Amino acid sequence: MSQGRLVLGPGTLYGAINTLLEKGWIEPKNQDDHSRKKEYQITDLGKDVVHAELLRLEELVRNGKRIIGRE
Repeated sequence: MSQGRLVLGPGTLYGAINTLLEKGWIEPKNQDDHSRKKEYQITDLGKDVVHAELLRLEELVRNGKRIIGRE
């Protein structure tokens, strides 16, 4: 999704997952008890947070375009 711009090491990734879990933005998916693979899904709260962040970023883009005269 990031076209190679973002590379996370295991420690960073697991730390980020734990933070997202603590904030309630993701939750574990139901999975086979015998599998070592862990999967997560976004919560409704997580979707709300993503939506708010998208609105914030869209505002930044609009402001940037105004500053450089492209809007």
